[in-house]
Amino acid sequence: MCAHVFGVLKSLFGKPFDGGKRMEPGGAAQQQHPPPTEQQQPFPPPHPALTRLSEVQREAAALGPQVSTFSGLQEDRDYRRLERELTRLLLDVDRVDTEGRAELQGARKRAAQEVEGLLRYLEENATHPSRLAIEQLSREARRLVDERVVAPQRAGGVSEIDDELVDDLQRLVLRLTQVKTEGRVPLRKARYRALTRLCAVQDVLEGRTRRQTLSLPLPGDTHRAVHQINQVMAQVSAARSQLVALLMGLSGRDSCAHLSRLLTEMQVELDALDVSGNAAIRNYRKQVVEEINGLLKHLDLEGEGDDTRRYDLAQNDSIREIEAVRAHVSHLREGVLRHCLGGDLSFRPKAELQSLLTHLDQVDTARNPCIREARRRAVVEVQAIITFLDLREALASRRPGPDEHPSHRAVWRVLASLSDLQAQALGFDGKRADKSYMVLEELLTKQLLALDAVDPQGDPANKTARKQAVKFAQNILNYLDMKTDEWEY
Repeated sequence: MCAHVFGVLKSLFGKPFDGGKRMEPGGAAQQQHPPPTEQQQPFPPPHPALTRLSEVQREAAALGPQVSTFSGLQEDRDYRRLERELTRLLLDVDRVDTEGRAELQGARKRAAQEVEGLLRYLEENATHPSRLAIEQLSREARRLVDERVVAPQRAGGVSEIDDELVDDLQRLVLRLTQVKTEGRVPLRKARYRALTRLCAVQDVLEGRTRRQTLSLPLPGDTHRAVHQINQVMAQVSAARSQLVALLMGLSGRDSCAHLSRLLTEMQVELDALDVSGNAAIRNYRKQVVEEINGLLKHLDLEGEGDDTRRYDLAQNDSIREIEAVRAHVSHLREGVLRHCLGGDLSFRPKAELQSLLTHLDQVDTARNPCIREARRRAVVEVQAIITFLDLREALASRRPGPDEHPSHRAVWRVLASLSDLQAQALGFDGKRADKSYMVLEELLTKQLLALDAVDPQGDPANKTARKQAVKFAQNILNYLDMKTDEWEY
């Protein structure tokens, strides 16, 4: 019986039962542990060549954002710095010893390609034809502003600020907006920075306030205030020229911060004047303060363009709003052309088109020249349909009399031809290289020549009619040119 019990216990515990001796305190028996397994060997350290190549790749990745947003030229200091850093990394890659091992050679080749790609991208953007075109237009603007505004002011004279100067600057703005960027961030940034500065100069020149002097005599206690305001106004005039020089890069010594301090001191000086007793002087001071505030708002352009949302407008709310209007205009244009080609003049959505013009006028451009240009082009599209409808209606209601002047009749014949050509221009959806574009352009040019051959015979009404017809033909040509210039935001 005992032998049987010991056998059962042995089968359960694997060893003969010893009466619990292994469980006694101080006993030699302890809990059994499995034999220790062999510990995992650590990975061997990476090859020194791979370590150095990884370091080079990390440095190149850190320079990548700077390269991808650099918008300057090859002679710029930042360009030379980036080029120097990337060239150093490329030399470091070349110095890595691969010991003839294929995996090390492949790693070195990949690292070299990454650095060379950044160098190539940097050079391509700095020497891109569009970047050079932006710089050329900026130089034209600087020369114009220097000759007409900055140089005369420095010489102690009077700046030649007139409508002709403002119009010349507007033409440069229009040419800048038409520079193609191919979607490249550096080119978009360069175009945007040039546009914002040129538009700021326009705003400063257009919003200038001439030095004003109140009529005298005034009460004696207000004469000093008037004199001080006049002095501040003279300082504001000089500050305006300094601001224009800063915006156009024509000032090597001044800075935006320095000019901001000067303008703020002028405001403090004006605020300290006691003009409570005279409403006219109070309004004069208010006008000068508003002039100073108008200059101060343009002094924040130092970092303008660093935010990609300012020049990458694909997701801009105003652009989306303009595009929605353009889509609606396109739908209306198709309807107008479809009805007119069928001889049906009943479809005249002029009220709807006018409401779209009102909508576009309310779009917030946020002082962004690209959004402003997008809105202008949308307005031109709407106006083209309205003028087309007006001319069609005028032609349909025209009832010429037997005594109509031959010159007047000739102008109307040309207008009828222009109406048909405008319908083709409205429906044109090709490129300038297309044969249909060249044919349409040639036909419009022939109509201009036909108008030039009309002899008004000294009749003022005939002269006016011919002049309006010429302007109408030129507008069609400009519209066709706008539709095919491949403009981008």
